[in-house]
Amino acid sequence: MNILRRGRLQVAPDEDIMHFTSSMEADKRIFDADIEVDKAHVVMLKEQGIIKESDCCAILSGLEKIQKEGISALDTSYEDVHIALEARLIEMVGEDTGGRMHSGRSRNDEVATCIRLTLRIELLCLMEEAQDLIGMLIMTAGKHHETIMPGYTHTQHAQPTTLAHNLLAHANSFLRDIERIQAAYRHTNQNPLGAAAFASTGFPINRKRTTELLGFDSAIENSMDAVSTRDFMIESISCFSNMMTNLSRMAEELILWSSSEFGFIELDDSYSSTSSIMPQKKNPDIAELMRAKTGSVNGALVSVLTICKALPYSYNRDLQEATPHLWRAVMTVRASVRMARGMVGTMNIKKNGMIKAIDSGFMTATELADVIVRTTGIPFRTAHHIVGAIAKTGSTPTLLILDELSSEIIHEKLSDKGLTEKAIMEALDPLDNVRKRKVMGGPSPHETKRQIAVIKKKITIIEKDIGLFNKKINEASDKLTKACKNCA
Repeated sequence: MNILRRGRLQVAPDEDIMHFTSSMEADKRIFDADIEVDKAHVVMLKEQGIIKESDCCAILSGLEKIQKEGISALDTSYEDVHIALEARLIEMVGEDTGGRMHSGRSRNDEVATCIRLTLRIELLCLMEEAQDLIGMLIMTAGKHHETIMPGYTHTQHAQPTTLAHNLLAHANSFLRDIERIQAAYRHTNQNPLGAAAFASTGFPINRKRTTELLGFDSAIENSMDAVSTRDFMIESISCFSNMMTNLSRMAEELILWSSSEFGFIELDDSYSSTSSIMPQKKNPDIAELMRAKTGSVNGALVSVLTICKALPYSYNRDLQEATPHLWRAVMTVRASVRMARGMVGTMNIKKNGMIKAIDSGFMTATELADVIVRTTGIPFRTAHHIVGAIAKTGSTPTLLILDELSSEIIHEKLSDKGLTEKAIMEALDPLDNVRKRKVMGGPSPHETKRQIAVIKKKITIIEKDIGLFNKKINEASDKLTKACKNCA
C-alpha cells in the first residue's frame, strides 16, 4: 500500500483505475518546479523551527539526488509526481525525516504552485519569441515601404496599399498579444503555497518567505482562492487563443498569396511540401497546419472553461484534467510563433505579381472620388455615385466619360467645375494614391516608417519588462540556492 492510501483506504485501486486517475504523464512538465517548491518549503520549515536542521539537510540532499535522477526514476504506479517524489525521498532518507517535508502543506497548494512556476517560464519564452516575430515583420516591412499591392475588404480588391502597411498591421496585433501575455504573467506570478488543502495550516509557516524564495510577486491573500482558482490558466490560454487567431489570419494570407491565383510570394522550400502524386506541387503545409492548430488551442480554452465552470470551492479533482490542455496550448502557440517568424523571414516577395494585381479591379476608385470632391466641391456621396457608375461600365475613367456621367446625374460637367485630365491620371496612379495617405496609420512610406519607429519603442519597453521579470526569478533562484547551502 502506498504512503498516501495506507491509513484511510485498505483496498488498492486496480491498474485500470490507476491509469484513469494518473497525471504522471502531464506531471513531467512540473517535475523541476516541484523540486524547487519542495526546497523552498523545507527551508522555510527549518527557519520557522518546524523541522530540525538535520532533517532539513537530509531532505535537501535527497531532493538534489532526485533532481539528478530525473522523473524517470520515480515509481509511476503513484497517481502523481508529488506523491511519487515524496515516496522516493522517504525511500532515500527514511520516513522519520522525509515524512516531515509535507508538514503544513497539501498537494492542493503544492500543485497550484508548481503549475504557476512552470507556466510563468513558458509565458516569458512566448513573449521573447513573439518579439522575434515582430522584429522579423518590421525588418521585412522596412524593405517594402513602396512595394505596392492590393488591399482587400470582403476578399475583394479594395484600395492600393503596400506590403509594409500589411505586415505592420500584423506586427501591431502581435504587439497587443504580448501586452495581454504580460498581464497574464502578473496574474500567474502569485504564490498559493501555504494555503494547504484550502484552510491554511496550524503550523507557524511563513508564506512571505516562500514567496521570496520562489520569485513570486506576492502571496495569494485568500487560502481557499489560492488552491481552487485556475483563472490564471484560463487567462493564459485565452491569450494563446487570441494569438493563434492572429497567427491564423496571417497564415491564411500567406496561403492565398502563395497560390497561383495570387502569385504575391513564394514560401521557402523548408516551409513547404510536395504531393505524392503531383510532382509540380509546392504546398504551404506549415501555414495550413498553423491555421488548423488554432482550432486545437481554441478547443483547449473551451475545455478548461467547461471544466472550471461549475466547480464549488475549494479544490476538486476535476482541475487535474485542465492542466494538460494548458501545456498543449502553450507548446502549440510557441511553435506556431516560431514557424511564422521563419516563413516571413524566408519568403520570396514577387513584386511583379502584386503590381499586376493592382492593374485590375479599379482599386483607385476611392481616390478618384476624393479628387473629384477636392477639385469640384461636390458632395462625396455624389462623387461616389458618379465613380460607381464608371466602375459598373468597366470603362477607364477619362474626363470625357466623367463629364457625360455628371451631366446625367447632377446636370453639370465636372470639367466646368475644375476637374482636369491630369488630376484624373494622378488619382488613378496606385503609388501616388499610397503616397497621399499620410494620415496617422496610413500606408504612405513616410507613415509606415513612423509606425516602425513606434513599434520599436514599444518593443524596447517590453524587453525591459521581460528583463525585470527574468531578473526577479534569477535573484530568487540564487536566494534559494544560498538558503539551501546554509541549511546543509
